[in-house]
Amino acid sequence: MRGVNYRFVAQQLGLLALVLAGAMVANVAGMVLLAGEGLRSPAVVALSTSAGIVGALGFSVQALSRRRGNQTLGRREALLLVGLTWLLGAVASALPFYFWALFSHGLDAAHAFLSPAACYFEAMSGLTTTGATVVTNVDALPPPLLLWRSLTQWLGGLGIVVLFVAVLPSLGVGGKRLFAAESTGPKKQGVRPQVKDTARALWLIYAGLTAALVVIFWLLGMGWYDALDNALSTTASGGFSTRNASIGHFNSWAIDLVTIVFMVLAGVNFGLYYRLSRGDVASVLRDRELWWYLGILAAATAVVTAALVGQTLVTTTGAELPGPAAQAQGETGVGLPTALLYSGFAVVSVQTTTGFATADWNLWPFAATATLIAVMFVGGSAGSTAGGIKVMRIMIAVKVLMTEIGRVFRPAKVRPVRVGDATVSAEMRQSTLAYILIVALLWAGGTFGLMVLEPAGTVDFTTAASA
Repeated sequence: MRGVNYRFVAQQLGLLALVLAGAMVANVAGMVLLAGEGLRSPAVVALSTSAGIVGALGFSVQALSRRRGNQTLGRREALLLVGLTWLLGAVASALPFYFWALFSHGLDAAHAFLSPAACYFEAMSGLTTTGATVVTNVDALPPPLLLWRSLTQWLGGLGIVVLFVAVLPSLGVGGKRLFAAESTGPKKQGVRPQVKDTARALWLIYAGLTAALVVIFWLLGMGWYDALDNALSTTASGGFSTRNASIGHFNSWAIDLVTIVFMVLAGVNFGLYYRLSRGDVASVLRDRELWWYLGILAAATAVVTAALVGQTLVTTTGAELPGPAAQAQGETGVGLPTALLYSGFAVVSVQTTTGFATADWNLWPFAATATLIAVMFVGGSAGSTAGGIKVMRIMIAVKVLMTEIGRVFRPAKVRPVRVGDATVSAEMRQSTLAYILIVALLWAGGTFGLMVLEPAGTVDFTTAASA
C-alpha cells in the first residue's frame, strides 16, 4: 500500500501560504493607494508584517519540499490537504489581528485581539464564513483590518480549496480528488470537462457577482470602502460588516432589497450560472433544487411576515417601527410592506447563513424566531457559498422518508429514490442521512455545552441554540 506523500502535501501548503500572503499585500496596496491609509498605521504594518512572515514560510516550505518523483495527489493526500488547508490557513489569517493589537498604542488591555485564541477564532470564522465574531465594537477597528476580515470570508466563500484547484498547475489529475473532497453538497459534477476549468469558471462568476454588487452599493450611496467590504461578505454568505448595526446602519430600503437579491443569488448553485452564460436556460429552469430553495425561502418569509404584521420592530440602530410620529396617529404596529421587507431580509440572511441584520430578531414573536432557526439548518444549494445542511440533502432526506413510508403499505414494490432525473444511490442516501444526523448531534451537543460552560443566567436556550 502506498504511503501518504507528505512532501507533496507540504509543497501545496507552501503555495497556500503564498496565496494568503499575496491577498494581504493586495489588501495593503488597496488601502494605501485608494484610501490613503498611512504606511505607518498599525493595521498596515500588521498586514505587511504578516504578509512577510507567511510569504517567507511559504517560500521555505516550497524549497524544502520540492523534489522530483511521485507528484500525485491521491485520496488520502486530498483529504489531508483539505483539512490542513483550513486549520493552517486560519493560523496565517489570524496574524494580522494579533499583530495589530500588539502594534496599537492605548488599546484596552481586555481587547479580544490581544488573545491568540480569539484571533484564531476570528480568522476561522472568516474563512469558514461562519460570521461569528469576538469583536464587541466593530466601528472601532481600522478599515484595513475590517477589509481583511471580509477578504478572508470572500476567499473561503466558494472554498479556498476550489481556488487552489483553479490556480495551481501542479495538482494535475489530483485536482479532481481535491475538488470532490471540498465541494459542498452531494453534487460533484463539474460545469466544464476539466476540473481546473470548472474551478476557474466558478471563481470568475463569483468575482463577477462581487464586482457588480460593489458598483451597485456605491451607486446607492455607500462609500467605495463600505461597498467593497460589504459586497465581499454578501457574496461569500459571511456576514462580517463594517458597522456595529450591520446593514441596518445604512437605513436604506434600496440597499436592503439589493442585499436580499444578492444573498439569494449567493445561495444558488454556481454551476447554474455557468449554464446560463452558455444559454442553457431550460436546464436551469428544470433544476429541482433551485425551486426547492426558492420555495423554502418564500414559505418561510410568508410565515415570518404574518407573525410580524402589527408588531413593533426594533432596528439594529435602536429605532422603533412604527416611529413616534406614526404611533401618535394611532398606529400600533408595522404594516404588511414593512413586515415583508424585514422578514424577507431576515429569512434570506439566516437561511443562506450570511448573518446580516436590519432588526433585532430576539424581540420577535416565537413563530418568527422558530422559523428562522429552522431555515438556518436548511442553508443554501449545493455548490453555493451558503452554509447549512444544503437543500439537496434536505431533498434526498424527504425523498427517502416518503419512500420508506410508502414501503410500509406496499413492501413488495421497488421504489427508487429520484431527485429530478437522477437516481440516488444507496451509498448517497446513507451518507446524506448520516450527515444530517451528525449535524443534529453536533448542534445538540454544542447547545448543551454552551449552556453548561457559560456563567449561569448569561446564555438562554435560544441564544445557545442559534450560536
